[in-house]
Amino acid sequence: MSTLPLYTELVFTRRSIVHSLRNLDSLVTAVVAPVAIMILFVTVFGSALEGAAGGPYTDYVTPGVMLLCAGFGAALTATSVHADVTKGVIERLRTMPVRASGVIFGHVFASVLRNLVSTTVVVLVALALGFRPRASFVEWLGIVVLLAGYILVLTLVAAAWGLAARSVDSAGMFSFVALFLPYLSTAFVPVESLPAYLRGFAEHQPVTVAIETLRGFAAGSPDAGDVLASTIWLGSIGAVATVLTVRLFARTGRR
Repeated sequence: MSTLPLYTELVFTRRSIVHSLRNLDSLVTAVVAPVAIMILFVTVFGSALEGAAGGPYTDYVTPGVMLLCAGFGAALTATSVHADVTKGVIERLRTMPVRASGVIFGHVFASVLRNLVSTTVVVLVALALGFRPRASFVEWLGIVVLLAGYILVLTLVAAAWGLAARSVDSAGMFSFVALFLPYLSTAFVPVESLPAYLRGFAEHQPVTVAIETLRGFAAGSPDAGDVLASTIWLGSIGAVATVLTVRLFARTGRR
């Protein structure tokens, strides 16, 4: 039984943030890649896609790139968790008077903080490129809550993936999943412009629902149905991911 209170989780959160700052390649990639995608789509394809988007393309694409940035950064948790498993960190913590589960909490909480900051950078770049949101303070608060929830849920999924992975390569594959899903959504083009065989999936998958909710908040006219759908999607996936993470963590170091 642990003899330390919440301080344990805070220590592991700090540890995760320090490790992130030392891993400059991943840190830069997590911010630079979405920003580069934003600039590419707005400056190279923006004029051609404005008609399909029904308005300024910067306003259309920014919510999708925000989730792309948040998702990619959260997905890096899979390799971090897997490293703690393979290096025996978790197994060692089980022999000490601390909550070993605090290491997972640290990864998750640090991911939310880290990726909210990196997503803010994306928003600042979007504003420089012409993004003009009409959100009120309450709607901006909704954007922050949705982003934090999205990062939290994807980080939990990434933690479960990292605990289940058998190699560094398989743990790293989750980053590909996190980057790929936004492309099969309405992040960059409306669903009507996609091939017919992709429309059903693209229209109803959770990333699309979250993007449309962000667009509604940014435009100052959130749709209650989108907000409810996002809440249900994120809550359901988060609950499943939490159960999987707890069960996989319980087996870690004992298999």
